[in-house]
Amino acid sequence: MVFVLAGGRGSRLKELTDRRVKPAVPFGGKARIIDFALSNALNSGIRKMAIATQYKAHSLIRHTQRGWNFFRAERNEFLDVLPASQRGGNESWYKGTADAVTQNIDIVDSYGVDHIIILAGDHIYKMDYEIMLRQHVETKADVTVGCLTVPREEASAFGVMDTDKDGRITSFLEKPADPPGTPEDPDKALASMGIYVFDWKFLRALLLEDAQDPNSSNDFGNDLIPGIVKNGKAMAHRFDESCVRAPGAPAYWKDVGTVDAFWQAHIDLTDFTPELDLWDQEWPIWTYNESVPPAKFIHDERDRRGMAISSMVSGGCIISGTEVRNSVLFTNVHTNSYAVLDHSVILPNVIVHRSARLRRVVVDNRVIIPEGLVVGEDPTEDAKWFRVTERGTTLITQSMLDKRTASL
Repeated sequence: MVFVLAGGRGSRLKELTDRRVKPAVPFGGKARIIDFALSNALNSGIRKMAIATQYKAHSLIRHTQRGWNFFRAERNEFLDVLPASQRGGNESWYKGTADAVTQNIDIVDSYGVDHIIILAGDHIYKMDYEIMLRQHVETKADVTVGCLTVPREEASAFGVMDTDKDGRITSFLEKPADPPGTPEDPDKALASMGIYVFDWKFLRALLLEDAQDPNSSNDFGNDLIPGIVKNGKAMAHRFDESCVRAPGAPAYWKDVGTVDAFWQAHIDLTDFTPELDLWDQEWPIWTYNESVPPAKFIHDERDRRGMAISSMVSGGCIISGTEVRNSVLFTNVHTNSYAVLDHSVILPNVIVHRSARLRRVVVDNRVIIPEGLVVGEDPTEDAKWFRVTERGTTLITQSMLDKRTASL
């Protein structure tokens, strides 16, 4: 089974997670971030899933009920949502990633599984977990840790593994100032993906032991994995070996945990040949398919032409006399005449009124862009009303626009 950790807010996404947990944030025109982890599991042949939730989980729960309700209990398939419910008898919410599993030990026991794959629900990637599971079984490891190969100078932002030539982890360092290189390349480092494979009996005993340690933070990365590295057998599994991609394409994995990273990952999708292939029918990203009509483009006059260049436009959109370039428009976005959307990420159900010009923006769900609003041309003016990142991406929410309107 897979156990998806989806309880964290994702505060670096700022106002995008004011009303929803990070894994429930829309991504890619029609999906949610968590759909990538769930789709990887389903495409890997795994039909037993549990999701641990905590922070503002309603949007996530509703999405799984609508988009992931096709499992059949009579075939021993399931997707269970496990909200933090103070089940441990100590009146506490989930204290750490490991504690999220500990508080649900009895539920996992009831599933009758031999192996459990722990996943983060907030990353964008395509991976065949069966390959990693097979390695875990063949090497008789206590834990197998999924890892990325990253430039050594970037590895300080991750948990980093030092391994021997056989892939056995000899040390696990959390965000080290001087990351160790890989055995074959000192300029590369192995960074943890937050993906772990365990035998359930082994993990169960380890979780109960960890729960009794008053000095533990009850976290996989901080406590359990370093302990196994020291006292057991921990193996590294390289993402390159199980990444699902086109021949010759690079391995794609993104943490879209900041507004800039979220914007950039969407703009990457508008490339001529994007590194993340959402069109692959052999490894589809499953999600809730809302019943909406096809996108519609209307008006064909100078400066009032409904068109989209190098962009993704989802169903239910009406592009009425608007110029759209290098942008991603989610479901049910309606735009009006003489507007311009350039390098913009527009979440569902947004209305863009006439003559608005938006450049390098992320617009939250259900925002109404007023007529003539210009964003992305004067950073100083934008910063008075909206959130402008250090890299120049502007995040727009309805509450920001309401405050702007009230002050005018």
